[in-house]
Amino acid sequence: MAVSKNIVWHDAAVTRADREEMNGHKSAIIWFTGLSGSGKSTLAHAVEEALHKIQARTYVLDGDNIRHGLCQDLSFSDVDRVENVRRIGEVAKLFTDAGMMVLTAFISPFRSDRQAVRDLVNDNDFIEVYCKCSLDVCEERDPKGLYKKARAGSIADFTGISSPYEEPLSPEVAVETDKQDLDESVEQVLNVLRERGIIQ
Repeated sequence: MAVSKNIVWHDAAVTRADREEMNGHKSAIIWFTGLSGSGKSTLAHAVEEALHKIQARTYVLDGDNIRHGLCQDLSFSDVDRVENVRRIGEVAKLFTDAGMMVLTAFISPFRSDRQAVRDLVNDNDFIEVYCKCSLDVCEERDPKGLYKKARAGSIADFTGISSPYEEPLSPEVAVETDKQDLDESVEQVLNVLRERGIIQ
């Protein structure tokens, strides 16, 4: 996609640092990745609730919600999955500039796509949270009935069945959502945010 030569980035008078100071915390992208049914959305929303209790500015970008609007024109082909993650990454970057913590809950199956989002921002801005859960447990949960449909052949390009998922090699957080309870998982994420000085 070619970028027009007639556009220029406009720097705001109010800076990210100004917004972070007002908010009382650093901004960051907290990127939850894992198979369908691994608990990404559940954990992301639970972490947001915990952050809200300490008056942090947050927003969850959920995979299904985004596909209702911003990415409604995209399929689940490999090419469109790449574009889906690219768009989310750009939106998430804007949230960090706004001084907020943005939590994203997407399968985002390809390492190169997740790395591309990481490369958009500063080193400390991207926290990858791998919701590690066995395929068997994800299929047992199957909250949307998608695995059943994928096994029946009625959903093409389904991650973990007919399309690959590339596990993170060195995520900031690896949460074993098939072994840990939710409170323990939330605290694991919050501890990393504290260690990095994003929250107190």
